[in-house]
Amino acid sequence: MRIACASLVVLAAGTLCAVVAGQSSPVPVTEQKGFAALNEAALRSELAYIASDKLLGRLSLQPGDDEAARWVADQFHKAGLKPAALDASGKPSYLQPFTLIEFRAHRTASSVTMMRRGKATEWHAPQALGTFKHSVDLTAPVVFAGYGITAPELGYDDYKGIDAKGKIVLLFDHEPQEDDPQSIFNGTGNTRYATTRVKVLNAQAHGAVAVVVVAEPNRKHVTNAERSARISAGSTARIAPLPLQAIKEDEISIPSVLIVDAVATDLLATSGSTGSALQSAIDKDLTPQSRPLPDTTLTLHLRNTSEQTGVTNNVAGLLEGSDPRLKAETVIISAHHDHDGSSPCPEHEAAVDQTGMLVMGDVPDPQCLHIWHGADDNGSGTVGVVELAKAFAANGARPKRSILFVVFASEERGLLGSYWMAAHPLRPLATTRAMINFDMIGRDEAPSKQTDGLIDIPKDTTNRLNLIGALYSPDYNRVVHEENARVGLVLDDRFDHESALNVFFRSDQFPFVLHDVPAFWFFTGFHPDYHHITDTAEKIDYAKMKKILELAYLSGWRFGDDAKTPAFVANPMPTGAHR
Repeated sequence: MRIACASLVVLAAGTLCAVVAGQSSPVPVTEQKGFAALNEAALRSELAYIASDKLLGRLSLQPGDDEAARWVADQFHKAGLKPAALDASGKPSYLQPFTLIEFRAHRTASSVTMMRRGKATEWHAPQALGTFKHSVDLTAPVVFAGYGITAPELGYDDYKGIDAKGKIVLLFDHEPQEDDPQSIFNGTGNTRYATTRVKVLNAQAHGAVAVVVVAEPNRKHVTNAERSARISAGSTARIAPLPLQAIKEDEISIPSVLIVDAVATDLLATSGSTGSALQSAIDKDLTPQSRPLPDTTLTLHLRNTSEQTGVTNNVAGLLEGSDPRLKAETVIISAHHDHDGSSPCPEHEAAVDQTGMLVMGDVPDPQCLHIWHGADDNGSGTVGVVELAKAFAANGARPKRSILFVVFASEERGLLGSYWMAAHPLRPLATTRAMINFDMIGRDEAPSKQTDGLIDIPKDTTNRLNLIGALYSPDYNRVVHEENARVGLVLDDRFDHESALNVFFRSDQFPFVLHDVPAFWFFTGFHPDYHHITDTAEKIDYAKMKKILELAYLSGWRFGDDAKTPAFVANPMPTGAHR
């Protein structure tokens, strides 16, 4: 039943009405109090703090980000959530600590050298760029392994018929048959096999000692490196580039190197084919073209100018479910608390040498800082999780399943906090029924240098929310659309059907998708302030952000209370596709 109402009120019958352009759908009585608790004033106040100068852009392993994590933990405590983690002494804590290695790559000292017919050919950045958390010296023969994918549920394996043990593996980026709507690899978008991390882990599982990645030769889009470079185009320059970070005890134990097309052409010269022909042959009928590269040995010599360790924290609080049996199951609501930090403003001249070390003409003015405030990315998500935690806790009645509220660390450095928690879960992933992840839920999508020519942006995005992940859970998608009848957002799935921006694996839901958890990313889209110092709190659309949180609240209740939970689809082939 749809009930017309002019404002948000509690009707005589006890039904809360949510306005949708003059029409509304009733919010269930058991959910009304928490729904009504969501308000713009709290969002505005909290985001003003999280994106303030005081936190200096919340760079991972820096005091401002540590303070943000403590603030989230304090909010969870005030809401009455149970600590979901353990501290170093084994006591309950809202903080899940893990150790990172922070390092800076030495671009000029690092090299990749090919030995063939007794002749050495050496490449440096940007022709060959390798980064690893420790210095690397290794020499091994090279094998070509197509796209580097092993997908048993799709009947595809680039490693079939080759021996990668003790070898360096050369791989194409992305996936076969991009732009083919009938491809088993979701040719109009990305599957979980497209990301480099998955490819490196697969190579490692096959015994490889290193991975070399090149953009696919027949690509119809910019490379990942070119796309990344677009993000910072026209932005305020940093005196020194951001350091890299990696999980100290990560699943990945082998290095990877990114090369340009010309280097790949040299490496494939003894393959009996060309990169373009090999890609075309794979894409034609998904027949792997993997093979050894005769008389081809590579030496990786990777160096860092600095390496140091530090501890950062995921923040997690638990709202225990109301059903004695089902409370063992989990719904995750998440975001990330870090951003890109700050940089001194030089008074006159400043530069960085090729090692990444600062070289000054004059000393920087200590009173002048450029701050990457990260209001939308991802202050909006951080505050969203906090306010939903308060709303669910204040509601009184609880869903049958438990809700784990998480704000991850070190997302901007490579989804490090979510990869850590997915590998070291606080509650079993096998009984985690759904995950709602927020990353940038406070703005209107608008054209920018990153997206120009790569995706179409609707003219009006003022009421639009992008949902990312439906390929792996149509059931989840259905629930969100049903609950949106009470809220009235325009829901958009464009980012599930593009392969140039790699959006599917760019936020914290992705590590959980790798563990077969139905997980969606709620995302209002890119804009010109993305990863610029102009991403500030006064630009947030708080009314829209509130509506998104209302949708998440209602959807979270469904995931927590429905008898049937969303199924994960491990083999999401499009209709009509065939092996």
